[in-house]
Amino acid sequence: MADSVDARDVTTRSDAAPGAASAGLDPEVRSDLRHELRATWVVMRRELLRFRQDKARMVTMLLQPLLFVFVMGTGLGSIVDTGGGTSFQTFLFPGVLATSVLFTAAFAGISLVWDREFGFLREMMVAPISRGSIIWGKCLGGAVVATGQSLVLLALAGTVGIPYSPLLLLELIGCLFLGALLLTGIGVLLSTRIKTIQAAMPVSQLLIMPMMFLSGALFPLSGLPDWLAVLTRLNPLTYVVQPMRYLVLEHLSLTEAEEARLVPVLTWFGWHVPVGVQLLTVAVITLGLVTLAARVFRTTE
Repeated sequence: MADSVDARDVTTRSDAAPGAASAGLDPEVRSDLRHELRATWVVMRRELLRFRQDKARMVTMLLQPLLFVFVMGTGLGSIVDTGGGTSFQTFLFPGVLATSVLFTAAFAGISLVWDREFGFLREMMVAPISRGSIIWGKCLGGAVVATGQSLVLLALAGTVGIPYSPLLLLELIGCLFLGALLLTGIGVLLSTRIKTIQAAMPVSQLLIMPMMFLSGALFPLSGLPDWLAVLTRLNPLTYVVQPMRYLVLEHLSLTEAEEARLVPVLTWFGWHVPVGVQLLTVAVITLGLVTLAARVFRTTE
């Protein structure tokens, strides 16, 4: 029922755009922009409503990061040397927080395949809106859902020795949203080529697991073999995990040994990549992925 209502919303609200054609160029451009933003909001709102109605999805997506932090973090903490007094749980928390958006965001993007199979996508396609609006609505909706779900885990930061600094929390939320938008964009791009949900699930798992393990979320990036260090630098998720870890650990009193081991400097051909450039890299990659997804979606549907 919610899907059909949203589809009508996209279609009926879009009828106002043609009437602005005679009002001149600038009003027409403004009308078109409002029209596309309205369509994007409707698609995004649908993603939020779908998530709110799926209680089982909320619970299951939270269990995995909690197990990583409190079970694996406790178990491995006895054998992993962090180089000082910082616990392994504290080190692990930013990485698990970053990857907590991984599955939710990627599956939100892949839900486009589900919409295609059940016919709802066809209802959106007949509406007089650009396909870019559909793609951006899916991406933004998935990113908001994934970020909101991760806030529950973020609220547990104090249990692993991370201070509840308002500035730190805002910075982490910003990084989480950027990472979630990146991962939703990847899922949507996959959905433009994959036609069945049976094919989408294994393909997404094949992509998600390497991204998680090669991001440095579960282990320090210092002292890695050259081939593994190259792979971590090619992984876009690395540039979400490492800034979050840097932001968290800079609020702690680390020894020089801990800084060298837990917060290694990312380099490109010997150049030390600042945290701001890392996040900018994620933003550029995300914009490229969503733009490519909209273009591919336009030519395949």
